[in-house]
Amino acid sequence: MSSIEWQDQQVQLNDGVSLQLRWGRQPSGEGRPVIVLLHEALGCIDMWKRFPQLLAEATGLDVLIYERRGYGRSTPIALPRPDDYLLEEGEVWLPQLLDRLGLEQVILFGHSDGGSVAQIGASSCPEQVVSIITLAAHIYVDHLTLAGIREATERYQTTDLPQRLARYHGERTDLIFRAWSETWLRPSCYENMDLRPQLAKIQCPALIMQGDRDEYGVPEQVTDACATIGAHAEAHFIGDCGHVPHLEKPAEVLAQTTDFLRRIGVLSAA
Repeated sequence: MSSIEWQDQQVQLNDGVSLQLRWGRQPSGEGRPVIVLLHEALGCIDMWKRFPQLLAEATGLDVLIYERRGYGRSTPIALPRPDDYLLEEGEVWLPQLLDRLGLEQVILFGHSDGGSVAQIGASSCPEQVVSIITLAAHIYVDHLTLAGIREATERYQTTDLPQRLARYHGERTDLIFRAWSETWLRPSCYENMDLRPQLAKIQCPALIMQGDRDEYGVPEQVTDACATIGAHAEAHFIGDCGHVPHLEKPAEVLAQTTDFLRRIGVLSAA
């Protein structure tokens, strides 16, 4: 039987912002780095499904999931969303959350938008971030990104995609979808987004992963990120996998994660 105990919590930050959290704590995690999961652009706590439990079991570390502003039970946002919202999440709200919770050592594990926030967070919180692991993160907008968002927008207008997303987002579904699609398809956003200045400041080990069939990003999203971060970054492409590796290929993601954490000394050698 698993000894991991999961508990939901609300935390209050500055300017009236409230974030919804879910903690997974276990005896083996005490005094060790905490893995912080950062969800995708259309994500929330529940959309991680069983992966947080599997990650906690595989690593023996505590796991913290939180919903960014606008998602789940966190403080709502208004449209239009600013072009630089990813920078704000990684430079303002993530550091506030880590400080408010008193987290001195964290591993930032992010998917898609959350991967970009993890990279920005490593740049802005070098003393607290032990390492980062990203899945399908974007450091700029490429042609696959734009084509994928346009195709998703078409499906949102013509299929049952809104109903399927509403299972997780309820009355916020339309706002969340528009906050993603309208922002990324705005020329001022996609023409100017470039996170390489932030990546160049990352000092911690970084594992940058992406599916080899990712419909939202070219392979250079990985190789350019690693080249910018430097020798302490490594790339891994997951075979026969699309944009959501932790759900499509969880065993490989967990194996790569635990191997990486062992090699950098976070986990004991097997």
